[in-house]
Amino acid sequence: MSPKKTRSPGASRVQAVDHPLRRRLLDILAVDGPSTVSVLAARTGEMVGNISHHLKVLATAGVIEEVPELAKDRRERWWKSAWSSYSWRVGDDEPGAELIGGVAEESNVTYRAGKIRDWVAKRPEYGAAWGEAELSIDVWLRLTPERLTELRERIQEVLEEYVDNPSTEPEAEPVYVFAQGVPAQP
Repeated sequence: MSPKKTRSPGASRVQAVDHPLRRRLLDILAVDGPSTVSVLAARTGEMVGNISHHLKVLATAGVIEEVPELAKDRRERWWKSAWSSYSWRVGDDEPGAELIGGVAEESNVTYRAGKIRDWVAKRPEYGAAWGEAELSIDVWLRLTPERLTELRERIQEVLEEYVDNPSTEPEAEPVYVFAQGVPAQP
């Protein structure tokens, strides 16, 4: 298994990723692999200059990196995701950390809910096998912060096994998986 590929960034990295187009670019790079600005522009319907700007923000934040060995000439630039998964936490000692972290978390909740809504709307297009295979679990647990940390680490370990060994069969599709465990009341 590859080394843990999560990053707990500071406020500037959270701000860099907390943008709908930049989040989508990260998703495309994670699912499709390395890409050029022009391919990403075509895939998103955005202008090349706009994509280039957003890639620069992501590169400065350290969440994507250039892949110069893929370039055919000096003008062509390829980009890839620097990590396979992210843990977005803002340090309490950073200016504006609480506000930045709160806004980013709210954005993440909306993003995740949107992925599930898209699945529900398009489920019939995928067929019965995907409908039966879908993962939707919720459970109430009674945990201490230490045991919740342990659970998070174990889930991350299992997910990394699947990241490191993706399905290669023709019927394999990108699958969005997220898990969240927070103190709550029924």
